[in-house]
Amino acid sequence: MDKVMAFSSFSIMKKPYGDLVVAGFESLTPSVFQVAEQARGFIARAKVTDNLEHLGNFERDWGAWGAFAVPDYYDSVFTPADETHAGTLSIWEDIESVHNFTYSGLHGIAFKQRHKWFRDIDYPTHVMWWINRGETPSWKQSVARFDSLYANGSTPFAFNFQHIFDSAGNPLAGFDPAG
Repeated sequence: MDKVMAFSSFSIMKKPYGDLVVAGFESLTPSVFQVAEQARGFIARAKVTDNLEHLGNFERDWGAWGAFAVPDYYDSVFTPADETHAGTLSIWEDIESVHNFTYSGLHGIAFKQRHKWFRDIDYPTHVMWWINRGETPSWKQSVARFDSLYANGSTPFAFNFQHIFDSAGNPLAGFDPAG
């Protein structure tokens, strides 16, 4: 069966949503999502299926993506008014597509400013793995991949841009993550 790339990002903000410290990040987020959805190789991303904006991510309906979940190293609160997590879960045609989106264009500009908004953590901030075309990864699967990447380093089960694997599980030589 044809394989596609599942990609998840996760970071911990310096302050909760609504704080001036993270206002620049918040203001860019809708545009970055729009750019992602128009990017070459983009297939889908996790979105809530409700219009209940007063609820936090843990309380909202994510449809086929399952209940929202965060890696074990998230050490902040889970109440909507004080949440400091920022996470994404998406599907891409290939590694090159998600890499190009991540490090160039509007997301690349925001990525270069991440230290203004996010805490420095000693944990992975992104993880990738191959899935069958037509499959929808869940937030729970994403957490398992983050935890594996943190505990074991890059493996075919969970890897990052520095050490990638092809869809058969072989180390992918020749891919230059610097572009």
